[in-house]
Amino acid sequence: MRPIRPRLALLGAALLTAAPLALAVPTTAAADTTAAPTVEEQRLDKAAPQEILRRSGFDDVAPDFARALAGVRSPAEAERVITREGRALWKRAVDRVQGRGPAGGDLSRDDDRPLYWARLGMTRALGQWQPGFPLTDARRAALLDTLERTSRGQDSLDLPAGTNIKRIVVTGFDPFQLDADARRSNPSGAAALALDGTTIRTESGPARVETAVFPVRWADFADGTVERTLLPAFRSGPRRVDAFMTVSQGRVGRFDVERTNGAWRGGYPDNANVSRTETVPIPTGVPTPRPQPQWTTTTLPHEKIVAANTGPVPVYDHTEVTEIPAGGTTPVVRPDGPTPGSTARAGGGGDYLSNEIAYRATLLRDAVGLKAPGGHLHTPVLQFGPDNTDPATGQVTDPDFVHNREAITAQVRSILTVVAATTR
Repeated sequence: MRPIRPRLALLGAALLTAAPLALAVPTTAAADTTAAPTVEEQRLDKAAPQEILRRSGFDDVAPDFARALAGVRSPAEAERVITREGRALWKRAVDRVQGRGPAGGDLSRDDDRPLYWARLGMTRALGQWQPGFPLTDARRAALLDTLERTSRGQDSLDLPAGTNIKRIVVTGFDPFQLDADARRSNPSGAAALALDGTTIRTESGPARVETAVFPVRWADFADGTVERTLLPAFRSGPRRVDAFMTVSQGRVGRFDVERTNGAWRGGYPDNANVSRTETVPIPTGVPTPRPQPQWTTTTLPHEKIVAANTGPVPVYDHTEVTEIPAGGTTPVVRPDGPTPGSTARAGGGGDYLSNEIAYRATLLRDAVGLKAPGGHLHTPVLQFGPDNTDPATGQVTDPDFVHNREAITAQVRSILTVVAATTR
């Protein structure tokens, strides 16, 4: 994922013992209080999000969830209700994109935005909920974590066992840079919804695809949301992945297979308007190489992907990085990858969260000894039609916008087919 600029996207060993990974939540036990709306939740009342919810039929999600919460009588019941409702939202979004059930309105079915905005309606309702029993800040945060995970497909990577089918995990992202344009969609999230639970047929056999979507927030990544989601699928066993591909939105007019990922956060603000500039932090309890490497490398079949006829948009093997050379102090752009002993300042995917998810996933791959194709794919920037570029006066959708998103999803599927065909 790359911060979007007008016309362009900004370019921005021993293993530890594997222990169950728990996402960090606040531990302070405070009096039962409601939470102020987050920065993301405050955007929910803008006209574009409300129209997206209304035209998809997802405007009933938050009110129904609030009513369900009103009937909860204990913390245990709250966990059950939130798990059920979060999973139901994920399934509803997947079903809508994949053509099952009613469309709920005239918004195109391929749209990822109803899931994003409906989830924010649910998190705001949870933050404002006043139960009839004590609820500490820590417990409310844990319930919020449950809602986030279940409504993103992160707890439902249902990979099949057996030797006659391949197992592939694909990840996408929420929309981002919404202060500039609340209408924005993220084609990686749309592709994840379109691919979840599907089977790709190849000459070397079928491949089952399971997907999840991640937030555009630095804090969630530092707390281990990526590792906690992927680790069960990466560990040895009958359901271990045969390939994985993290996906995000990248540059205008091109796909990129990112060759190298860097251990650096460049500081661009996330969806919570928070900035982080630091070495990528690895949470405790995660199997990881020590010392932490500055670089990781894709194991996707990049040469075969680039050579294949996957669709109308060109696909590149992207090798550029930014480094501080060994013994140096000034960042240098290297077109052909890092030099020995250098310090990362940007991977091929930049220094934002798309580089970070690629770094985390491939670092985890190496830590657990997963010998499988895996790495990051950047999609083209999803663009509105030429007469619909002004967020102040434009429409939330248009035919070009829908066509562009559908075309990106189709080409992601084609690229994934190349990956599936080359796995053992």
